[in-house]
Amino acid sequence: MGPMESLQALGWRPGFQSQFDPASGLLPARVMAVQRGRVEVAHENGMTQIDLSGKAATLGITVGDWVLLDQNVTAIRERLERFALFQRRAAGTGAGRQLIAANVDTLFVVTSANRDFNEARLERYLAIAHDAGAFPVIVITKADTVDSAAPFVGAASRLAPGVLVEALDARDPEAVEVLRPWCETGQTVALLGSSGVGKSTLINTLTGAHQETTAVREDDQRGRHTTTSRSMHRLPQGGWLIDTPGMRELQLVDVADALDDVFAEVAALAERCRFSDCAHDAEPGCAVQAAITDGTLDADRLRRYRKLLSEDRRNSETLAERRSRDKQFGKLIKSVLSDKRKGRDGNH
Repeated sequence: MGPMESLQALGWRPGFQSQFDPASGLLPARVMAVQRGRVEVAHENGMTQIDLSGKAATLGITVGDWVLLDQNVTAIRERLERFALFQRRAAGTGAGRQLIAANVDTLFVVTSANRDFNEARLERYLAIAHDAGAFPVIVITKADTVDSAAPFVGAASRLAPGVLVEALDARDPEAVEVLRPWCETGQTVALLGSSGVGKSTLINTLTGAHQETTAVREDDQRGRHTTTSRSMHRLPQGGWLIDTPGMRELQLVDVADALDDVFAEVAALAERCRFSDCAHDAEPGCAVQAAITDGTLDADRLRRYRKLLSEDRRNSETLAERRSRDKQFGKLIKSVLSDKRKGRDGNH
């Protein structure tokens, strides 16, 4: 990379330039990999490993972020505002969030032409892509293993308005060529999909590199992905690919608007309901139920929409709200038990 084009080649754009003062003496850098307590960053002068200590540890840095380094290139001074971020609810009972990747232009939502193909899971991934500000492309792998991939492509195409769908053999470089337009210089793509759908194979073909995978078990057509940390891989066309560990349980957080984008036909019908707070169940004047009755809306589609909305509301509660709700519930239980005890004691 030449010094005049290196930042642009790393994905630098005007939105980042407007946050950066060249007179500050700080050095812009992109986070290429995140391990526990340490990140690897790329900048005009090369690559550097930096410990996430002090202020840097509080900045919530994830792979794909742009940061500003001090003059000695030994510490992160600032993280620039992102144009895109996707995240998930962290494991456990708290309401914390885990950052997955930042500043992603395109999200390859990877599934396969076999039993892994699951419309509800794809809708979940599409909502996350919309929320993150990334452009989703559904990639159906293992198309060579079925007589026709058309039923899978048709089903995927109906999941969101205008969503792009590509079916291919992830091992075939010529077949993978259809994804190249999103892999050009300065572009950043990420992959999302459950284990065993061919993400690693697709990465190998896109990058021309080898990434270790384990065999998919015949009995359930699932494999185990060996990636444990998030990292960016250089693509031959000059773009960047962010690899993320297989995420089977991807919880939605604050994506209600994105769900309305994915389920646009349901959201449009809901606006015509008689009541603004219609639950689309048995209320009079419900346009959504009317559409199901006349066959213009799939009942399963509505069921999945309501399920994802419910999950999003639950996960989007703050920890304080959740504790308050649990506390109130605890008081109610104690009150009921106390009343029962008094009633029992009064009967003796």
